[in-house]
Amino acid sequence: MSKAKNSNGYLGVTEPISLSGPTEKDLVQTAEVEKYLSDAGLYESQEEAVSREEVLGKLDQTVKAWIKKATRISGYGEQFVHEANAKIFTFGSYRLGVHGPGADIDTLCVGPRHATRNDYFFRWLHDMLAEMPEVSELHPVPDAHVPVLGFKINGISIDLLYANLAHAVIPEDLDLSQDSILHNVDEQTVRSLNGCRVTDQILKLVPNILSFRTTLRFIRYWGKRRGVYSNVMGFLGGINWAILVGRICQLYPNASPSMLISRFFRVYSKWKWPNPVMLCHIEEGPLGLPVWDPRRNYRDRGHQMPIITPAYPCMNSSYNVSVSTRYVMVQEFTRAFEICQAIDEGKADWNALFEPYPFFESYKNYLEVNITARNEDDLRNWKGWVESRLRTLVLKIERYSHEMILAHPYPRDLSDKSRPLHCFYFIGLWRKQTVQAQQAEQFDIRGIVNEFKSNICAYQNWKEGMDIEVSHVKRREIPLFVFPDGVRPSRSRTAHKNIRTVPTRGVSAGQVENVLGTVSSAEGQPVPHKGNYMKQPEQDYAFPVPGSTSVLPSSLPNEEALNGHANVRAESVERELPEHYQESTFARVQNNVGHAINQHNILPPNSNNGCQPYGSGSPLNSSNRECADSAANNLLSSSPAVPVASDELDELTSFHQIKANQKDVNADQKPSLEGCSEDNLEQTCSLRPQYSNNLKRKANEELEVLSFLLHE
Repeated sequence: MSKAKNSNGYLGVTEPISLSGPTEKDLVQTAEVEKYLSDAGLYESQEEAVSREEVLGKLDQTVKAWIKKATRISGYGEQFVHEANAKIFTFGSYRLGVHGPGADIDTLCVGPRHATRNDYFFRWLHDMLAEMPEVSELHPVPDAHVPVLGFKINGISIDLLYANLAHAVIPEDLDLSQDSILHNVDEQTVRSLNGCRVTDQILKLVPNILSFRTTLRFIRYWGKRRGVYSNVMGFLGGINWAILVGRICQLYPNASPSMLISRFFRVYSKWKWPNPVMLCHIEEGPLGLPVWDPRRNYRDRGHQMPIITPAYPCMNSSYNVSVSTRYVMVQEFTRAFEICQAIDEGKADWNALFEPYPFFESYKNYLEVNITARNEDDLRNWKGWVESRLRTLVLKIERYSHEMILAHPYPRDLSDKSRPLHCFYFIGLWRKQTVQAQQAEQFDIRGIVNEFKSNICAYQNWKEGMDIEVSHVKRREIPLFVFPDGVRPSRSRTAHKNIRTVPTRGVSAGQVENVLGTVSSAEGQPVPHKGNYMKQPEQDYAFPVPGSTSVLPSSLPNEEALNGHANVRAESVERELPEHYQESTFARVQNNVGHAINQHNILPPNSNNGCQPYGSGSPLNSSNRECADSAANNLLSSSPAVPVASDELDELTSFHQIKANQKDVNADQKPSLEGCSEDNLEQTCSLRPQYSNNLKRKANEELEVLSFLLHE
């Protein structure tokens, strides 16, 4: 286990950026922040707090009765049955002290070795809970990356994980922080234990828990309002936000919450991803469990936004993040920092930060995923499965289109009251502008959509009536039930009084006519942008006209690579803005490794359809793997740190280097947090959307043709 403080007495992998405390103005702003959170109803009442304690007590009694029953069924004697024990631990927002009214409670049940997960936890405990009148909405997900049993007790939502330890008897004073507890357990148990171990470590690694909690509560609320709070959809979840906030608390240990909020947005709007965010050094540990290491672990090189957990084994908690969702989050960090500057200058208030993201006004084209089932229980199970797989559709679209088509998933499901037992998900689509004009290339994603539907329908617990439809809708066709009060908002709405536009390259109707033989209607579209401002109209989208040849892929990426794996994009090279990564140690690894990989993956066009397959359809041969590994080893071990330049503000006076901290991986060299001047930070760290203008739409009775013509 990592030590809370290093030899120099500070928390974290680097020295603090600033030890300055709050000014009188900062204290006034902190009081405003706390009042805002209270007025927003983010603190639970005393009655609800007592109710949660009672529910946890009831759950603890239930699992203790369950383990005795399971032990007796296993054929053990009465003495052993009497000693049998199971214990409930909490983690997540409840353990961190940042939960709000109605929030679920993340819990962990720890049981002995004979009480196995599938036979006892998901069977016998499930049946016991089902018989309890106070339990409702019981929803097991045994095949999840972290198997979970979801339910409600007296209306309070519980997510219950299970850790099957090697202990014969679970002691009442069990300490989960000891690394020895991971001895002789399976991967699901390691992942289940990680929640509690990480939560406890975070609390040990922040200098001021009260400031940490206030700041984290604020950031969590902001993330939900701006649509970037959803781990399952490829954004960030609770533990990700906690680590990010914890790192800011380490860098500014004496800052008040209002100061930490502003610095949070500033630092992460300038952060050079994929440099990792870490609260402590990564240690190899005594048990030989794999830790996050982009040199040794090939798939770790494809992670877009590494946020490393502080407990052994250190893992990337944000492996779900894709190119598209990272781009959206960086834009949101930048917008928020600009508003914080305006607040500091008295030109805005805290409300400006929390205006909901205008998702259904931001794109011209969307995918609509409509699922249905025969009853509420089936729909609940069906929703859980579809949500867990929806991210793969985003990844496949990015991968197949060479990351030229980006997909922004809406972070939650929506329902139409007029259509019971239906649930809807939406994905906004946009495309990037290429650097050089090249031969037009067409991508037809119907094959990807159909493959996604096939994978969804392979649900192990599928029942009659479970169905899914995926269709293309334009912005003007978005159903009214997605909008508040069923009213479509005005297109002229802005979230901030200032207006800043993002330049885009126009393509005339004549150019479109030359390519497609028809002229598309000129309808402007807001595009993803930097800052919370009115967005410049995007170029027209167009789909192949009737009679045109549909371009289908000769083959799609293989199932092993795309079937929901955490590192589905491991082989892809960062193509978005190469200059953004030119000074990043980990990014250089990605680019060099990606070069070696993509040389192998680029195939000649198929004679049947003229479209080349992309991605991992063909496995890497041994020589390319050796080349990739060599590039990673050389770069991780020898890349120099980037020099730090002065900045006008104290917190960016010295952006310290971050150690990757594996003992034998890069003991001498460190990847940097890349501090530099304000102008250089703006140039190298801000992602700007780039778009092209060459698409038309063609309807298909069963599924809209989603072909994107990329005129490079």
